[in-house]
Amino acid sequence: MLKQTTEAFAGKYGSVEGGNKQRVASGGGKKIEGTVVLMKKNVVEVADLGALVIDDLHELFGNRVSLQLVSARNSDSAAGDQLQGKLGKKAFLENWIANTTLLITDESAYKVTFDWDEDIGIPGAFLICNAHSNEFYLKTLTLEDVPGEGRMHFVCNSWIYPTNDHEKYRIFFINKTYLPSQTPVPLRKYREEELMNLRGDGKKELKERDRVYDYAYYNDLGEPGKNPRPVLGGSTEYLYPRRGRTGRAPSEKDPKSESRIPLIKSLDIYIPRDERFNHLKMSDFFAYAFKLIVHFIKPEIRALFGKNINEFVSLEDMMKLYGEGKDMSAWRTDEEFAREMLAGVNPVVICLLEEFPPTSKLDPELYGDQSSSINKSHIEKNLDGLSTGVALEENRLFILDHHDPLMPYLRRINTTSTKTYASRTLLFLKDDGTLKPLAIELSLPHPEKDQLGAISKVYTPAKDGVEGSMWQLAKAYVSVNDAGYHQLISHWLHTHAVIEPFIIATNRQLSVLHPIHKLLHPHFRDTMNINALSRQALLNAGGLFEATIFPAKYSMELSSFLYKKWVFTEQALPEDLKKRGMAVDDPNSPHGVSLLIKDYPYAVDGLEIWSAIKMWVRDYCNFYYKTDEIVQEDIELQTWWKELREEGHGDKKDELWWPKLRTCEELVNICTIIIWIASALHAAINFGQYSYAGYLPNRPTISRRFMPEVGTPEYDELVSNPEHVFLRTITSHLQTVLGMSLLELLSKHSSDEIYLGQRDAPEWTSDAEPLGAFKKFGKKLVEIEEKILERNNDKMLKNRIGPVKMPYTLLYPTSEIGITGKGIPNSISI
Repeated sequence: MLKQTTEAFAGKYGSVEGGNKQRVASGGGKKIEGTVVLMKKNVVEVADLGALVIDDLHELFGNRVSLQLVSARNSDSAAGDQLQGKLGKKAFLENWIANTTLLITDESAYKVTFDWDEDIGIPGAFLICNAHSNEFYLKTLTLEDVPGEGRMHFVCNSWIYPTNDHEKYRIFFINKTYLPSQTPVPLRKYREEELMNLRGDGKKELKERDRVYDYAYYNDLGEPGKNPRPVLGGSTEYLYPRRGRTGRAPSEKDPKSESRIPLIKSLDIYIPRDERFNHLKMSDFFAYAFKLIVHFIKPEIRALFGKNINEFVSLEDMMKLYGEGKDMSAWRTDEEFAREMLAGVNPVVICLLEEFPPTSKLDPELYGDQSSSINKSHIEKNLDGLSTGVALEENRLFILDHHDPLMPYLRRINTTSTKTYASRTLLFLKDDGTLKPLAIELSLPHPEKDQLGAISKVYTPAKDGVEGSMWQLAKAYVSVNDAGYHQLISHWLHTHAVIEPFIIATNRQLSVLHPIHKLLHPHFRDTMNINALSRQALLNAGGLFEATIFPAKYSMELSSFLYKKWVFTEQALPEDLKKRGMAVDDPNSPHGVSLLIKDYPYAVDGLEIWSAIKMWVRDYCNFYYKTDEIVQEDIELQTWWKELREEGHGDKKDELWWPKLRTCEELVNICTIIIWIASALHAAINFGQYSYAGYLPNRPTISRRFMPEVGTPEYDELVSNPEHVFLRTITSHLQTVLGMSLLELLSKHSSDEIYLGQRDAPEWTSDAEPLGAFKKFGKKLVEIEEKILERNNDKMLKNRIGPVKMPYTLLYPTSEIGITGKGIPNSISI
């Protein structure tokens, strides 16, 4: 059979002997040896197995992968184009078959030999053509002994599809860095051409092989006519960052909405090909997902035929989900409830209380009087002998405020199966540096209309009796609010969603040769892929978010409402802390601010990470931008920043807080904020989810009943069986299992994770000074790790571990594979 196939191919492509003679005959003169590292398409994909065999047979009869060097010194005068570098002769990959096997998907190295042409001079790029029927992943090309240059390295990291009428070749540039004005003239046309290819034409539906980065609204979440959701972005009512465009056809029932693809085809959703998970990440992702389905979801579906699928019988019944080692009592203490506001999974909301009683910023014409009903009698018994005025003056009163963010949507939310409140939680800073809760206010909109204000009730700490049971329920309602706010706002909106426009703009407007592209690119890895999958299964109508967190079908609407308050410059950690009153300016501090709560683990560790990132970014940017004028004259940089504001975050383009990007210091601040959001901020609020929130009594995500009122059967039940009432109020059995499954998936590090201070390619640039600065950055992060361990061992710092005996490590830079509760990946990779 193989002999017959060989003869057939020979008739079409020529004999093996003829092919070899042609290669040998082209020899003579000086040669440059090169090594290409690539990975053939994953042959586990059975559908492509035949194509891979055919590709190998093709190589028996002729060279199918060609490379041409592009001069960085001399233009192609024969073509009359001074902006296009002279091309060298074609060279071909050698031993395609010998260097691979159909059972291995790892990288392989291939030799390539170039005929040296002195007219080429120093190469600055190379063209590659793939005449196979299948794509392959190209990692690097390394040239040895280039005359006048020595060793030269090209970092590629891209899928190379077969050539067609629209893309006859791909170009890859040397690992040098050039500002637009400094680009060698023979490379300028290629630089601009590549950017134009990445921008696309904004018209056609995008397919797998496309590399187009473009913008779209969030108009693909609902199912028009069946389960609709509003379009987010592009209107004054629903502001939102932009997502990546897929170009799919509009829905037949609503031309403003994009048609959805079936959930089972989620992997077919378009993202630029090089933004997809690599084979290791994809393997880990599906291994985790399959494990969760098998071990959690399927047993629950089978149990639907049982009697109590939606309810736990007791806390002991719930504990069966967790096994040994979970301390049920420690998680429910007031101490742990308060500590997690400083060292939990959502430590970015707590604020200094600056006036008493708390006030509201909601428009009174729309929402009436929303002032707090908490008074001095509620709190002064727990102020350790201080008056309210003194405690306020000494900056010892703090608030977890989920009142204003939720009240405008609360009436709608409570029309669903959710039954919950807007909440304010007041806390007192004790002498030992820990917080204790003072009061919880639960509020509902006036039953007649919003303009009549809020109906509120205040609960204070109690340990025993029905008051103790009501206090535990009050804390549960607060945790429901905090869990939902965390998932939708702190996590999804403030990291995943806001960073996607930066990814799109960077690829559209900054060449791979640009220093800022090289700086930011590692911090965008896998983000578009995980965001696209989230739109398919988590954020969509009826998706896992709507099924497991309290705003239900209003979840994404609520995040749109709160995007109105998002300010880019306030995402800088020092600015965020100052805005929340948790820190004040301090020129004598190494970080420029002093914390009001000295033992604030997220802020203490975070400020060290922030300062290390900023030091690295400043060292890097100052190497390329010696003056502010260079920043102002960098056409790619200025176009990038303009597009980012006017298109990527176009609904906020008129906001005056956007930096102007006229100075190097503004550039440093902008890049530091981007890297902080994509790395440390996301790590701090993501990788502790299973550790802190996997135990649902600690952080329930849904409340299904209101607080029992005196004189009702529900109140009598609270007196007689408080545990039963608690379990029937918070997240149900099935919702708990679904939530646990999701949190476990989101909290895991994959085997291919790349952490802050690391790069996937050691030769990502040839500039020695930035490489030295990056090495210094890595050493600083190692020092920070040692300091975190020292702080966690300091028994005087009581917020570092708390009653549950779990050290705060969410900003510890490195990690092992799996659920570890530590590790800062470079990017939002899960």
